[in-house]
Amino acid sequence: MSDALNYLVAVRGDALGHYFKFLKDTGKHLDPKTRDLISVITKVHSQTESGFKQYLMRALRDGCTPMEIIDALLMAFPALGLAKIVWATEILLEMDMPEFKPELINSLPQWRDVMAVADIADGEVKRVDCGARTVFVYREGDRYKVYDSHCPHQVTNIPHLALEGKTLTCPKHHWKFDIATGACIAVGKHPLKSFETKVEAGRLLALW
Repeated sequence: MSDALNYLVAVRGDALGHYFKFLKDTGKHLDPKTRDLISVITKVHSQTESGFKQYLMRALRDGCTPMEIIDALLMAFPALGLAKIVWATEILLEMDMPEFKPELINSLPQWRDVMAVADIADGEVKRVDCGARTVFVYREGDRYKVYDSHCPHQVTNIPHLALEGKTLTCPKHHWKFDIATGACIAVGKHPLKSFETKVEAGRLLALW
């Protein structure tokens, strides 16, 4: 929340509590994706960048596709106007999320080449560029883990230097992840985005 909203909660939490309860109750008959898309639109309408990013990430976690988010913004054109839709789109571009890139936004999940399995040793972690997406690859024997390099909090693209042993730390808000499992082990609660993997002809493939 903003400093101003934190202040209002502190001094008039009694009044705002009723308002937040009203908002929660009015959405109880909607599915999570619909509530999330409405929340995204309201944050674009008020041009609240932090709120837009927060509900954008929640919408993606709850199963909204990038194209559904774009369509929701365009459907709200009569209320938002072109300037606010452009404002939101500029933020999306700055966030540099692979899912929103033109080459991925309309594509169905498919097996994509990541690297030669001979190029990563047992217990090693590598950061690999795969076209529109960058991933971390962890090998444990004949098992491979492939994670998106973006933090699930505010999609900071985590550099390889953020890795210490098997702990990956996002430099922006210091969320920590266990590279062996993808689990968030400090500060936050959402895991790294992981992808199904397989090996064919000595090449590691991941599905996205």
